[in-house]
Amino acid sequence: MDKITGKTSFGQWFSPINLPLFEENVKTMKLDYYTKKLTTESLLKLLLFAQLQEIESLHALGDCLFDDQLQKGTDLDSISISQLSRRLNGMNPDIFHRLFLNLVTKIHAKTHYTKLVMPLKVIDSSTLPLNLTNHPWAKFRKTKAGVKLHLRLVFMEKGTSNPEKAVMTSAKEHDRGQLEVLVDDKDCMYVFDRGYLDYERFDRMTDDGYFFLSKLRKNAVIREIYDFKLPENSPVLSDQMVLIGTTQNRAENYFRLLKVVDTKGNELHLLTNRFDPDQLIC
Repeated sequence: MDKITGKTSFGQWFSPINLPLFEENVKTMKLDYYTKKLTTESLLKLLLFAQLQEIESLHALGDCLFDDQLQKGTDLDSISISQLSRRLNGMNPDIFHRLFLNLVTKIHAKTHYTKLVMPLKVIDSSTLPLNLTNHPWAKFRKTKAGVKLHLRLVFMEKGTSNPEKAVMTSAKEHDRGQLEVLVDDKDCMYVFDRGYLDYERFDRMTDDGYFFLSKLRKNAVIREIYDFKLPENSPVLSDQMVLIGTTQNRAENYFRLLKVVDTKGNELHLLTNRFDPDQLIC
């Protein structure tokens, strides 16, 4: 592999990567066999460049290689769209998965929760569209294909965050089915959108000692049990103990419902199973 120095942009981007381990994985997985030009390292550099520069297509990425500095950094003077496409098509995704896990391990080794009483772990999903003709196995609508990335982010001290766990599913699978996989730590507070709404799962999380905060649909059926007194000048509109759901589909536990206004003036209904008297979530 080519030498990467810390003085170059690519050297700085690669600095957190365990290069000996990366090279060993490339060799073990035989990713560069019969590859003369677009090596795994060069491809990773191009992908990093495309991500950081928000390059929108392979055509645009190929055009960027007219830049002398990019050519020098990637050791490529040119590359065709078909070459890029074939290399991406044949690339074993395990190399990126291993790279991701190694970086997460390094972040954990340097992270200490000394000030946060309970760290936040945010769960969210993104649908990545695919060409239906080339990926019929990923069909989720009549004319569309795609996969869904479920990502768990840890929010740490000083406003920093890092990805901790990623799960890939077909786009047609519902978000809420992934809570079983992504909720596994009782020493944190989980935050997720209403796509993960599942009353039965909320009951199990509460019974098992997992804390969460989720958006609740405004048309959700609730029964008010108690109104908590709000401090003066509170940004919270209301703070209540409630039961949620209908007779046919309801949760057994009591939950806390907070109504707040976001920065755009929209009213949000937030459901949680934390009732700490000194903790007002907003």
